[in-house]
This record gives sequence, C-alpha cells and structure tokens, in this order.
Amino acid sequence: MGNLLKVLTREIENYPHFFLDFENAQPTDCEREVWNQVNAVLQESESILSGLQAYKGAGQEIRDGIQNPNDMLLQERAWNSVCPLVIRLKKFYAFSLKLEEALQSLLESLTCPPYTPTQHLEREQALAKQFAEILHFTLRFDELKMRIPAIQNDFSYYRRTISRNRLNNMNLDIENEVNNEMANRMSLFYAEATPMLKTLSTATTNFVTENKTLPLENTTDCLSTMASVCKVMLETPEYTSRFNSEDTLLFCMRVMVGVIILYDHVHPNGAFNKSSKIDMKGCIKVLKDQPADNVEGLLNALKFTTKHLNDESTPKNIRTMLQ
Repeated sequence: MGNLLKVLTREIENYPHFFLDFENAQPTDCEREVWNQVNAVLQESESILSGLQAYKGAGQEIRDGIQNPNDMLLQERAWNSVCPLVIRLKKFYAFSLKLEEALQSLLESLTCPPYTPTQHLEREQALAKQFAEILHFTLRFDELKMRIPAIQNDFSYYRRTISRNRLNNMNLDIENEVNNEMANRMSLFYAEATPMLKTLSTATTNFVTENKTLPLENTTDCLSTMASVCKVMLETPEYTSRFNSEDTLLFCMRVMVGVIILYDHVHPNGAFNKSSKIDMKGCIKVLKDQPADNVEGLLNALKFTTKHLNDESTPKNIRTMLQ
C-alpha cells in the first residue's frame, strides 16, 4: 500500500506500488464509527439516483392548465401531477444536507493531527473510499439533473400556484411538507446547474472556515492527494488491470474531477495555478485519453463548475486543453 508520498512527488515510475482500493477497502476498528455514520447516508444514494432518473415531469399537464385557466379540472390535474414531484424534489434536497454532514465528518477524520492527509489516506482506506463514493454520486446526480429541465419548470409552477391559491384561501395540505421557507431553500438549490457539487463545495469551504486551528493545507493536501492517486491509478496499466469492474475506471475519473473541483473552490489560488499541487495537465490528459462519451460531462464539470479556470494565472495550454 505504501509509497504514496513518492506518487505525489511524481516519482511514480520508480515506485509503482500504491493502490487505493476503491472496490474492497473495509473499515478498521478506528474507522468504524465514522464509517457507519457515512454508510447510513450512502445506502440511500442509489434510490436517490433511481428517483431522479425516473423523473418525467408534469410539463404537459402544466401546459394544459396554463392554456385553459378557467378549466378547474385541468387546473386540478396539473396540481395533482406536480405535488408528488415536489415531494420527491424535497427528498433529493434533504439528501444533499445529509451528504454535506457526511462529507464534513470524513474531512474531519482525514485531516486531523497527528497524521498528515497522506498518512490518513493510507491508513483509512475505507473512509477514503466513502469520500470517493460521495463524489461519484455527486457527479452522477448533477449529470442527470442537467438533462432534466422539467425540474425547474415543475417547481416554478408549484411556487406560483401555491402563492396564488393562498390568496384564494385554499386549504393546501402540501404546505405542511414544503412551506414557503423550504420552497425558498429548494429553489436556490435547484437553480444551480450542479446543485450537489455546489453543496459539497460550500461544505468543504465551511469546514475550512469553521476549523480555524486546522491548517488549510491539511484540507487542500487531502484533496490534491486524492486527485494525484486517482490520476496515477488511471494512467498506470498495472493498477487499472487490478480493477475487477470496468465501472471502477469511470468511478476513478469522477472522483479525480470531484476533488479537483473542491480543491479549486477551497484553495485561494485554485487548482489551475502553476503553484497548484495538482498536475492539471496530466489529469486532463488522462480524461482525454478515454472514450469521449465517458468524459464529456466530466470535462464540462471542470470547465463550468470550477472557480479559477479563467484566472489570468491559469496557463494558456491548460485553458486550451479544456476548450
């Protein structure tokens, strides 16, 4: 398992022995408490993705209702189609809050003294795997959400209707589930192109801000270490040949992109700067060496959800690679 430090100083040619076992890592006794807490959250992730994937929207019903404002039957049909969807959207939003909490627990474990983030990742591979699973879920969720414009249309209709009906003194049971305050928070969440990534970026930034006694480097080094290890694993056939599933390759790519984005939001100079501890040129090359269908969303995530790509300090060749 060792020699991770050599990986990070890019001496991997001489030390090709580090493998972060994303497929099989199991928690040790000292990881167990945090692992159990995060695992309870992660167990929901597949049903959240299935729910999002199956989201069809109420576009037709809403159009019918808007075009026939005096037809109460069509108004009711639109409203009854939208309400269960809003409940589902609330469930996704509530899950983002659980994910935020889980991420902060993992960051606490993977950055605390006396160990360096590098030593933590070597010693606590099951927690590193969970961190990776959160990022993997996040990028999958956001990729799906981007393809479903119905979400914002449905929610806008819900908010307009609930305001109008309140004026008409209608009794609205759904307000117990999604009241005005909750609707405002959900509206901000779904207005983001990549809401889950935004949640994690904010959670990571808040973690750094709230833990004033913890050096910033502990967090940024944890993120850059993960990015470097993923890059090395992806570009080293000796490692990729050890993956039992082809899906692990894409998993690794998503994790690499996820930690780059978090690093870029948290580090004052970002991920693209020459002083960055992430080999951005190498990471982008690894992605571009993969089939375009697999990486288009990931390259777009680097383009559109990072904070510092368009800074003057970003080398032109990096910007060109992402055009």
